[in-house]
Amino acid sequence: MNSKKIVSLIPKVILIVLLLIIINIQLSTTQITGTLEQGFIYSLLALGIFISLRILDIPDLTVDGSFTLGVAVSVMFAYNGHPFLGILLSVVAGALAGMVTGILQTKLNVQPILAGIITLTGLYSVNLHIMDGNPNVSLWKKETIFSFFEEILPENAPVKIIVTGGITLIVIIVVYWFLNTQLGMALRATGDNEYMVRASSINSDRMKIIGFAIANALVAMCGGVIAQYNSAGDANGGTGMLVAGCASIIIGEVFFGKHTIVSCILSSVVGATAYRYVLSLAMSIGMKAIDFKLFSALIVAVAISIPTVKRFVVKTYNRMRDKGGKVNA
Repeated sequence: MNSKKIVSLIPKVILIVLLLIIINIQLSTTQITGTLEQGFIYSLLALGIFISLRILDIPDLTVDGSFTLGVAVSVMFAYNGHPFLGILLSVVAGALAGMVTGILQTKLNVQPILAGIITLTGLYSVNLHIMDGNPNVSLWKKETIFSFFEEILPENAPVKIIVTGGITLIVIIVVYWFLNTQLGMALRATGDNEYMVRASSINSDRMKIIGFAIANALVAMCGGVIAQYNSAGDANGGTGMLVAGCASIIIGEVFFGKHTIVSCILSSVVGATAYRYVLSLAMSIGMKAIDFKLFSALIVAVAISIPTVKRFVVKTYNRMRDKGGKVNA
């Protein structure tokens, strides 16, 4: 590692150390543990958005609806005594929702953002139908994947960390494996240069549909797990999930960048966890829960604007230097 890379890592290391110090001071052990559990779960959301936003380079507004779709499917099956089947079918349901968005874009030539809005709008009614018209469903005293493992693991074992961490680890391995297969590399190539992919006799439309299906399957899985984690499902729980996922990815890229598949996956996972800790810290210093969406939007807006501001500062500095420090009025 050369000196330039070492110097570039210094601000990141300082930021991590400061964050750890603040977390240790502000949060209790219970809060730290609970936030870590949620960070693992929302890593699935970040990974799903990473597929659509970074691999395909297309923002997918279906996310807010597919997250709630996963919640609805998971909570209803868990309510009827099938928690594991609920998680599995939430993944299938999310994939179907993503396929709808992909088909609207590729086969019906609907603009990407409008296609996501159409699917999102339709999913609102679909989700309510799945939940029998109830905006909220409680899993109080119902079996979930967490209560199942509580019965088979040792009494003092950190069950929720083990379950959420295990699920996240399995998904990371599967995503990494898939993106390095021939199909995964074709998907990555489609996002990099669609025209080159078409010239190589690869069906780019099919790749997009597959990409959206995988992305929304991961998002719906996140919704399914979080519903059983909270022992409740909310029909409006997906609002703002796209912004939260983007914030997670952007925060993670501060530490790992986006140079390789490994760094991108780590960015999604670490960013999602760090983002949850940022929210916990904000709550500990007095921020109200109703302000979290605004806070998330500000993080994304500031992070996205940093390159533009940086270019402006550099350009202004160079202009002043070339003119001897004097700028024309």
